[in-house]
Amino acid sequence: MASHRRPRTPLLSPASRRGAVGLTTAAIASATLLSQGPAQAAPEDDRPSIEEVRKRVDALYREAGGATQKYNAAKEKADEQREEVDRLLDEAAERADRLNDARRKLGGYATAQYRGGGVSDTAVLLLSDDPQDFFGRKHLMDRITDRQRQAVDDYRDEQRAARKKRSEASASLAELTDAQKELADSRKTVQGKLAQARKLLSELTAEEKARLAAQERRRQEEARRKAAAAAAERERRQAEAEAAAEREKRDETPADSGTDTGGGTGTGADTGGTDTGTGGTADDSYAAKAQKVLAFAEAQLGKPYVWGATGPNSYDCSGLTQAAWLSAGVSLPRTTYDQVNAGTRIAKAGMRPGDLVFFYDDISHVGIYAGGGQMIHAPKPGAEVRYESVDHMPFHSAVRPA
Repeated sequence: MASHRRPRTPLLSPASRRGAVGLTTAAIASATLLSQGPAQAAPEDDRPSIEEVRKRVDALYREAGGATQKYNAAKEKADEQREEVDRLLDEAAERADRLNDARRKLGGYATAQYRGGGVSDTAVLLLSDDPQDFFGRKHLMDRITDRQRQAVDDYRDEQRAARKKRSEASASLAELTDAQKELADSRKTVQGKLAQARKLLSELTAEEKARLAAQERRRQEEARRKAAAAAAERERRQAEAEAAAEREKRDETPADSGTDTGGGTGTGADTGGTDTGTGGTADDSYAAKAQKVLAFAEAQLGKPYVWGATGPNSYDCSGLTQAAWLSAGVSLPRTTYDQVNAGTRIAKAGMRPGDLVFFYDDISHVGIYAGGGQMIHAPKPGAEVRYESVDHMPFHSAVRPA
């Protein structure tokens, strides 16, 4: 029966089967690749955007700025402590010299008494392990002359003073060691923040770095444009004030001083003029100092920010403000934490050119107000002294140093 069955026709020929297998394999491979596509692209998608990198880097620079102010404070403290140690060591050495002189004087008396026969009481004093017990022997003090007694008193005084100075020097050296450790810790913190920022920037592509640099340039150009407009406005207002003063001067008439008779009227007129002039003198004095401050700051434009630097080739933020005001004869403290207390607090709306502008809750940054909402400051590592809007950072306070 089986021999009469018709053979079943295969659904696919061998060639067709090979083609089907190839198509199936290709389909599976395509599906696999499609399913793997998002997973392989994930690392690329996880990379932070340029804006995220910029914000993170700016945050690290701000943290480094705060650490820089702590470094500046620690350095100032260490320098002062080092000067104190040197002074105390010099005084200890001077006391040691005086002690040696007193000892030599006592030795001279001891030698003289020895030559006269026997071991002198003075020699016993010098060889005694406990001079205090020795001095307690009243009969000895009665036997020596007034001159010898004075020499003994001098020796005791110099011995106590020398011991005290050595103790003070040792304590000051311990404080210096602590200050130097604090300085080293602050330096390490700053360097760590800057290293993190450099690492983030190094991970950007060349194109991303170029775009980030272009954004920075545009912001600086806008700040320079606004600063130029502010400077022109200052000059215009100054010219108007000078013209108004000239008109007022021309309008004054001699009749005012001669209306009333008597010297009292003249004195009163002089007194009023003096009061007005005093107020004007105070304003003029500050304006003159502020002009010197801004002139100095403008001369530093383009110089690099370097943490801990105070000029003349580079600055950090408080180093620039300190140097600028020093050019006007006003000495400011080194750190932002101290500079914020070095003058009169001014409302933001009442700021005048030359005022110090402080930023962030921790008062970790400062600039010099230039007018028109602009300031000159040393902004951050990798940047240069430049103009910037005072609204670029969270405002803390403003101070008028003089």
